[in-house]
Amino acid sequence: MKIVILDTETTGIKEEDRICQLSFIIANQKLEIEEIYNELIKPPVPISYDAMAIHHITNEDIQNALPIEKTKAYQKLIELNKIENILVIHNAEFDIKMLQKEGFTPNFRVIDTFRVLKHILPTGKFSLQYNRYALGLYKKESEIANKYNITINPHDALSDVIVLYLLLVYLKEQYSFDELIELTQKPILQEKFYMGKYKFQKIKDVIIKHPDYIENLLHTKDTPEDIIYSINHYLKELDEPMQFRFSVGKYKGMLIEDVAKIDKEYLKWAYHNMKMGKWMRERIKELLSL
Repeated sequence: MKIVILDTETTGIKEEDRICQLSFIIANQKLEIEEIYNELIKPPVPISYDAMAIHHITNEDIQNALPIEKTKAYQKLIELNKIENILVIHNAEFDIKMLQKEGFTPNFRVIDTFRVLKHILPTGKFSLQYNRYALGLYKKESEIANKYNITINPHDALSDVIVLYLLLVYLKEQYSFDELIELTQKPILQEKFYMGKYKFQKIKDVIIKHPDYIENLLHTKDTPEDIIYSINHYLKELDEPMQFRFSVGKYKGMLIEDVAKIDKEYLKWAYHNMKMGKWMRERIKELLSL
């Protein structure tokens, strides 16, 4: 079994962006480093200025680089791409998506240290660079850097691979490879939304105040598994009723409970004629005792 600890740098984070640096360490089961690969890539699109500001790779730097499929690093990655081997990435979803754009379909078992940290750390801070310092990983970098003649620069792919390697060594003191793979696959309970219309709002609060939005998320194909898991968790422990409001019509913005007190006929009409979510329809049915 081989352990491949990998990071990429890219031309940006948009759908059309591609890999411009591919770096990885190959280690054995004892996490002894056996090989190191680090290559700049000639992508089919230019590097954006936003990306340059992060990793400092310019279009001039990659002018004479090879396309990814012709690099030794990519060819070695394909050679190792077997179920008996393990691929370790921090925020694997991003890097794997980028590799898939290059025609790479991973057969590895995957350890995503970003997801692992979300399960085991109480700090709420899971970035690789933050934990480089918080976990004291930086104190051990020079030994590896000196041994393999590597310069450590934050956000350079190879430098991040070294930090990721040290993070894996730290995690392996507490967990087996199988346990880390299991934590990677296990859904994460999120307290807040971190994207979308209600970004940074508590999921439980959004369930109560905007239940139609939540119901739509549960029935949307692309909703992340962690969001589905978290919504279902908070639905089971709601301690106050969901607030259904009319979004259009005569009583726009009003709670359906308040409308029931003053105009049950309108509520009955809305139940039979107005487009609404299943949850809201069921609540109106309860109010009308249909």
